[in-house]
Amino acid sequence: MNTYTRRRFLQTVSAATLAAAGGLPEAVRAQPVVTLRCSSSMPADQNAAHYVWYERLAANLKASVGDAIRVDYFPNSQLGKESDVVQQVKIGAIDMMIAGSSIWATVAPELGMLDLGYLFDSYAHVAKVLDGPVGASLNALLQKRAGCSVLTWGSHFGGRCVFTKQPVLALQGLKGTKLRVLPTPAFMDTFKAMGAVPTPIPFGELYMAVQTGVVDGLEHDPATVLASKFDEVVKSCWQSQHVFAAMTVVMGRRALDRIPANLRPAFDRAVADATAQQRAIAAQKADQAEQALKQHGMRFHPMAPAERAALRQTMHDRLYTAFATQYPATAPLFPAIAAVRG
Repeated sequence: MNTYTRRRFLQTVSAATLAAAGGLPEAVRAQPVVTLRCSSSMPADQNAAHYVWYERLAANLKASVGDAIRVDYFPNSQLGKESDVVQQVKIGAIDMMIAGSSIWATVAPELGMLDLGYLFDSYAHVAKVLDGPVGASLNALLQKRAGCSVLTWGSHFGGRCVFTKQPVLALQGLKGTKLRVLPTPAFMDTFKAMGAVPTPIPFGELYMAVQTGVVDGLEHDPATVLASKFDEVVKSCWQSQHVFAAMTVVMGRRALDRIPANLRPAFDRAVADATAQQRAIAAQKADQAEQALKQHGMRFHPMAPAERAALRQTMHDRLYTAFATQYPATAPLFPAIAAVRG
């Protein structure tokens, strides 16, 4: 029995023991168990943002409802690649999915706004925005487009930065640099506006692509760079922090309807608490990853505040306005995000 299976067994036994001992209300103990399948592309370990959130959710649910609601976690894309899982969540074949917001832009393109460069200043800014009316508006759009709901918005382990072989000290140094970027319109357009040459390459081929010079570097968060050992092929980080990617937890309508009404408040509270816990851990993980990269010889170069402000204005003029024109529902969301900056 591996560690993950053993942990699942012990959690189940613990919950069953609690229920048998009368630690739960009679109404809860009398109900059939609701089992939810949750998909993730990340591994089941403490260095994965998805699993950190899931583990907190599982613990919170067991403390409040025992085994009345059980979430089974399927890491490493066991249930399929993300684009396929999105469709499975829509039709109810899979109950939950933890992912970046980018993948849901394939069915609700308005969510693509979250990947536009320099929209957010920090994960605290992201949380303040998405826990409020902006997040509610985007959730309503996803419900309309796909019949799915965003349960919560979590954090990844640090803002995305530029990692290169040769040092980039300022925006001028990025011009003409071939960078592997996430192959979405928002990321591609952001780096074109910054003067780089965005190059979509499958993540699994990225290490070799950098090593052999197909690209000059990549953009990602420090924790992913550390976990994937990209620091072996790049030694310089320009702390552009161009995107603070939101982690989304999405459920289909059928899955939500399976949760009994009397358990829904406890479920919602378990979700909210898991997010608060995960966000705090994510901030710690980001700091730890940066320190570890420094110990491995990575040199970090901060972005000048004036340059960041200028780039934000460039993004506003070239990208935000065009995006809002293409997707009018997002037009009021851009100023709402700016209004809570800082």
